[in-house]
Amino acid sequence: MNSDTHEQRSATGGEGSDPRGSDGLTVGRAAALVGVSVKALHHWDEIGLVRPSERTWAGYRVYCGDDVARIHRVLVYKELGFPLAEIGRILDDPEINARAHLRRQRSQLVERISRLQKMVDAVDHMLEASRAGMRLTPEQQVEIFGNDWQPAWLDEAEERWGDSAQWAQYTERAAGRTPDDWKDIAAATDALNAAFAAAKRAGVAPGSDEANALAERHRSLLSQYFDCTHSMHVCIGRRYVGEPGYADHFDAFAPGLTVWLRDVIFANAEAHGVDPKTAEWE
Repeated sequence: MNSDTHEQRSATGGEGSDPRGSDGLTVGRAAALVGVSVKALHHWDEIGLVRPSERTWAGYRVYCGDDVARIHRVLVYKELGFPLAEIGRILDDPEINARAHLRRQRSQLVERISRLQKMVDAVDHMLEASRAGMRLTPEQQVEIFGNDWQPAWLDEAEERWGDSAQWAQYTERAAGRTPDDWKDIAAATDALNAAFAAAKRAGVAPGSDEANALAERHRSLLSQYFDCTHSMHVCIGRRYVGEPGYADHFDAFAPGLTVWLRDVIFANAEAHGVDPKTAEWE
């Protein structure tokens, strides 16, 4: 086996250290140990940055402990942005004390970590500020939308609809709203729910002018968040009846309000040329 064949095998981990010679590492083992590519180690060897300094009994070159330590030092300086040529000059400078050298590396890394942490904090702040488009703290959300409001609902909604065009509309519109804007929307929602309950108790029939006006008022309120078509409105009405959380919410205003509201939405959609049986989210 020639040297080239051996290096090809060691690059893939096919051979380790030679049990009858050096305890050093082949290029493949060294690369796996420090987390760099075999190609990088070969390049560093070619330019004299890090060369395997020991040989096995058969003459194969391997990396000793000092070589691996040098690789780690190279990686630190690469992380700090130094070009390879300058790293080589720094590492080979006989005037530089090894411990002082490491202390300087550590200091530079700590400074970089600090800068990166500040960047992470800034990104986290921006994410929180634009979280689901609602620039309100959880406490403000509960204050505005009531004690039944669960801030986690925003996360659930984003998980379900986060990839949709409507969610993109919602986040864009919501991001520019102030707490007072949200209070106005919450007040309009409360007033509409009260109007629904009053109409249900008064026996207002789905499909009537009064019921259709309430349905349009509801669709307009939803359009504060995203453009709600009559077909989408039907899909939302189905969800109101199909998911227990909605039924619990609306029926608290008046018994049977959830089913009545669905029927009102369906009848209004039919008046606008949408068949509730085939309506889709579009």
